[in-house]
Amino acid sequence: MRFPLDLDGVTIPRLARLLEAGRLTSVELTRAYLERVETVDRLIGSVLAVHPDALRQAAESDRRRALGRSRGPLDGIPVLLKDNIDTAGLATTAGSRALCVPPSTDARLVTRLYAAGAVVLGKTAMSEWGNFRSPWSTSGWSGVGGQTRNPHVLDRSPSGSSSGSAAAVAASLAQVAVGTETDGSIVSPAGHTGVVGFKPTFGRIDGTGIVPLSSRQDTPGPIARHVVDAAILMSVLDGVDYTDAVTADVLPGARVGVWCPSGADPVLESAVDVLRRHGATVVEVDLPGQDELRAAELAALTSEFKHDLENYLATRTGVPRTLRELIEFNEADPVELGGFGQELFFDAEKAPPITDPGYLDQRRTATVRARRSIDDVLAAHRLDVVMAPTNGPAWPIAAGDPSGGGTARPAAVAGYPSATVPAGFSGPLPIGMSFLAGHGADGLVLGFAAAFERATRARRAPAYLATLP
Repeated sequence: MRFPLDLDGVTIPRLARLLEAGRLTSVELTRAYLERVETVDRLIGSVLAVHPDALRQAAESDRRRALGRSRGPLDGIPVLLKDNIDTAGLATTAGSRALCVPPSTDARLVTRLYAAGAVVLGKTAMSEWGNFRSPWSTSGWSGVGGQTRNPHVLDRSPSGSSSGSAAAVAASLAQVAVGTETDGSIVSPAGHTGVVGFKPTFGRIDGTGIVPLSSRQDTPGPIARHVVDAAILMSVLDGVDYTDAVTADVLPGARVGVWCPSGADPVLESAVDVLRRHGATVVEVDLPGQDELRAAELAALTSEFKHDLENYLATRTGVPRTLRELIEFNEADPVELGGFGQELFFDAEKAPPITDPGYLDQRRTATVRARRSIDDVLAAHRLDVVMAPTNGPAWPIAAGDPSGGGTARPAAVAGYPSATVPAGFSGPLPIGMSFLAGHGADGLVLGFAAAFERATRARRAPAYLATLP
């Protein structure tokens, strides 16, 4: 029987109302998503593994609801998790064939999802090691999952590293997903696949049990088709209610800085017109010093990666224990080095320890520059938020990632919140707009994202085109 709901358009609040009214069960909803994974994901390769207990989790949710014991709006809602988030009994590999022995415990955020009654549907593909094995890595490719594709145009990149989470949500393979970001890895794939991505303030969500790139920047966050769904998932992960923030009418009287380092763009011009029509004052701004910020960040990450990864590997059994063992595993493996090398692994192996004064200076420089670039422009122009294009059109799948971090970097390195929302298209390829603000302004950023979403209604379902027409 055909599922009676438009999964692409339905929101968590509507699903919750249907579930409470007895017009839908979590088992029916979960089965509908599992059927889409079975059929649609053959085109895009975004889901690595389905949780064998997904339908059992859904049935338990239905029993709770029948007894009047629902745990909230996420109870019974299917969620996918990026493959670097520890999930007991399911492989958590960060894309590497070296980590195929499953962890024995759940990450802290997975525990929160289960406590909220969410159905953990499965694990999504990612760019191997968060695109931190080689500067020539292919976004969306891993030794474990192969190549994830952009559901709008299948020969185009989904970006990364939360490639599978974003592509799966865009293709309606789950209601929401959890991604992680070190520098653009939530907002970039969300922008390129035409969905909502939210990177919260660093530390708002517990990152324990996540394969790290850097414990100074890594941040889990929601990916969704609708801002309200991202806010509900964020509320569970953070423990703070964001639902009021996304219903407020924040545009009238707001002051929005517009930052466009790549120059004028028709989608950006349309977004600015939307802001002005809804009562916002728009100010052109610049966030200076991005080249220096990028250099300092890369140097710091190279030291942090080895230290933080080896600390994480010590919590797992049946996997390599050191970066040197990972390098040797890759050299002996028939798949891992087939498309690109491990130059960044070699750099990290030789990098100074995190006690080194040179490293400490690079981390301090990166963090201070990033925070000042946002704080100073907000203060100088009395701005509420800054808006910037998240991405350009997705590029053909190939080694190397021409997005280069882009407008995501300042908020990522500063540890400040940012959200991307679908804003328009370049041909059939989605373009997102990002909103960013200062430390702790998560609700404000989500509020602007929601207001922009209501004003534009720019998102549309993917067409699964084989190539550009």
